[in-house]
Amino acid sequence: VQLQASGGGLVQAGGSLRLSCTASGDGFSINSIGWYRQAPGKQREFVVSISGGGATKYAESVKGRFTISRDNSKNTVNLQMNSLGPEDTAVYLCNAALYFSDRDITIIKWGQGTQVTVSS
Repeated sequence: VQLQASGGGLVQAGGSLRLSCTASGDGFSINSIGWYRQAPGKQREFVVSISGGGATKYAESVKGRFTISRDNSKNTVNLQMNSLGPEDTAVYLCNAALYFSDRDITIIKWGQGTQVTVSS
């Protein structure tokens, strides 16, 4: 099972970017999937998640600016990021809780990071 992230890049303050993360493989269902981020010299922090039922959680710092959506048929989650500021500059990491019914276990999977840089 792999999480493949895409999107990110360089944008000016006030601009927008879109991230995507796709879970590939067999034999699992996604309990929840979302994003964390880590800025240089800072701890990794939660950004947003969405559950299998569509319930969303957002960090206070991104509420009203970021929107997560999910395409269950493609095991893909998209993160639309608007009104970006320099404080959003970080490596964004996709994170998912994957449930394997044959073993009745849940595994936390991390994807590779994608860089988001917002210039002032």
